[in-house]
Amino acid sequence: MANDLFSALRTYLMKLSNGEKTPQEVAAALNVWARQSGEAIKVKIEQEVKKNVSRMGFAKATDLKRLEREVMELKAIVKGKGVTAKKAGNKPAKKKVARKNVAKKSAAKKMSK
Repeated sequence: MANDLFSALRTYLMKLSNGEKTPQEVAAALNVWARQSGEAIKVKIEQEVKKNVSRMGFAKATDLKRLEREVMELKAIVKGKGVTAKKAGNKPAKKKVARKNVAKKSAAKKMSK
């Protein structure tokens, strides 16, 4: 970055001394260059921060807000159906096996022998 700054200054100073540019044009060009360089640095910093934050396992505030909205919507749906949280957490009932048939089959097998 420092080398870019010095090379840009050297180029503009040469143009200024050769009469190709006025001091105002050089100042404006340096201002634009500084603004663009600042934006490039800002983008690089944001990328590094995002990468490190995700690697560390932190969540963004926007993600947390989105999850909070989803939970509130789900609560409203559950409340609207009249289902309590306790009932919603229960597992479905298992089907009862008819033992009559099993007993009849085993008895039929004994008789056939």
